[in-house]
Amino acid sequence: MSERIFSLASLTVLELSPPDMVEVAARAGYSHVGLRLVPATPEEHHFALVADEELRRQTLARLRDTGIRVLDVEILRLKPDTVVADFERVLAVGAEFGASELLVAGNDPDEQRMTENFARLCDLAAPYGLHPHLEFMPWTDARDLQQAVRIVEKAERENAAVLVDAFHFDRSGSRLEDLARVAPSRLRYAQLCDVAGPRPQDMAEILRQARNERRFPGDGDCDLPGLLRCLPANIPLSLEIPTVRLLEQGVSGLERAQMALDKTRELLARL
Repeated sequence: MSERIFSLASLTVLELSPPDMVEVAARAGYSHVGLRLVPATPEEHHFALVADEELRRQTLARLRDTGIRVLDVEILRLKPDTVVADFERVLAVGAEFGASELLVAGNDPDEQRMTENFARLCDLAAPYGLHPHLEFMPWTDARDLQQAVRIVEKAERENAAVLVDAFHFDRSGSRLEDLARVAPSRLRYAQLCDVAGPRPQDMAEILRQARNERRFPGDGDCDLPGLLRCLPANIPLSLEIPTVRLLEQGVSGLERAQMALDKTRELLARL
């Protein structure tokens, strides 16, 4: 059995520049990183890899020096006014970094149009060796696992995939029995974290938790062993665990990345 891929997601150490993030991943024992080429929100701190050629050069040099590879790039949003061709520059940069996976959010209430645009994005991404993953999140228009699978299957593209994030799986009320029925070819990597407490009624609070307050695997209430047993064996795991509270307490990016990986390894050892 090949060694499982562990990737450090940008959101876990969002304060770090991409070269520093690569360095941290290498020191903590990861094999891969995920790069955020497009910010998730207008407010978030962002390093403009697509526009900044020197930053790309530095990041590529750090990847080369450490042997760390890029698993995924993020985040493209499918909106009502999206022109898929406009994403080509981001795809080209993703390919330059050697990424194989592409994270996509669905922000279009017209599911048919979202499906058509997702299919177009798959066609645009194919020559770059990228596999678009529709990530369901309960506050978006791809709300849960069932809807994301329906969109991906209707797109009818070989490189189309669904991204399961343990936080969104829990907070969207998605079901393990549905996950167990998803074709393994549609599940190429997953995002792992834990979350504490009952599901809030308020969507704004769910969103706040998602961006700021996740737990390391095993420190919350998710059925992570059940989730992992329903995913393909040895699926690459992107550890996306923002812990703003720890950041504010002065816990370094390296320490947080190390805690995430250690806790994940402990969880997997118990399966």
